Amino acid sequence: MLLYLVPFAAVAIFLVAVVARLVRIYSLPVHLRWELYPVAHEQNAAYGGSFFEHVDWWQQPRAKRHVGELKVMVPEILFLVGVREHNRPLWARTFPFHFGLYLSAGLIALLLLGGVLQAAGVTVAGSAGFPGAAVHWLTVVFAYAGTGLCLIGALALLLRRLSDPVLRTHSAPADLWNLVAFVATGGLALLAFLVCDRDLALLRGFTQRVVTFRLGGEVPTLLAIAIVAASAMVAYVPTTHMAHFFTKWFMYHDVRWNDEVNTVGSKLEKKIQAQLAYKVDWAAPHIQGGGTKTWVDVATEEVAKR
Repeated sequence: MLLYLVPFAAVAIFLVAVVARLVRIYSLPVHLRWELYPVAHEQNAAYGGSFFEHVDWWQQPRAKRHVGELKVMVPEILFLVGVREHNRPLWARTFPFHFGLYLSAGLIALLLLGGVLQAAGVTVAGSAGFPGAAVHWLTVVFAYAGTGLCLIGALALLLRRLSDPVLRTHSAPADLWNLVAFVATGGLALLAFLVCDRDLALLRGFTQRVVTFRLGGEVPTLLAIAIVAASAMVAYVPTTHMAHFFTKWFMYHDVRWNDEVNTVGSKLEKKIQAQLAYKVDWAAPHIQGGGTKTWVDVATEEVAKR
């Protein structure tokens, strides 16, 4: 019975952690912008242009091309093109790891779909008709490809961090632990599939009982351990820096591509005015904030002295 409660607890912790991160991000002060061009949603992005180059730009309506953002973000998310362009040896290790995670997420979706179909009376098996056979074979492919790539990628990244002098110096214990956890989880899952659930029928049956709240039935010990380990990883990931799987959205839209104009009376102006009233704790010779001066004081005191 306890085994069937583990996925519910994992999903609950996952959602709470994600919501907590979102609340914290939205409550942060205005980010310092990179002001790097081209900005993907700009109409002039093809040649690195900006709406600032137009005469009387403040009098013209702004037009943002969200398709342009998708053209940048989708390849970056799926294929890590930034890493590939700037660090090809690292990309060869991190791409299998990340793509394996995407396939593993797809595996969860396919297991849920398979469980729902079986609960509705549809046979899900290799010899069944459509859609049962399609769901079955996709589940098998995603299971072995996802866990295999994740295991290989995590192991390769771990070895790289341990063998590369630069990466080893800049690797915190949590970085190594995260990769060890993924290696262990991927290894357990792959072993459980090969030893006791080669066609994923048992795992699909477990998922069916979870989604229909019929919490009972025997599960092989090795498969149960793999389920607990995978559930623990689902709950653990959003509580760490690996939460970049969704926080990266804000890095792009609030830091890298944010070109909102600070106009009089705007919400942005009010936020900036509030931040300028923050006290400065820096004690460097060129600042000497001491916790008593505001940013406005620091920015204007040299002008006042003149």
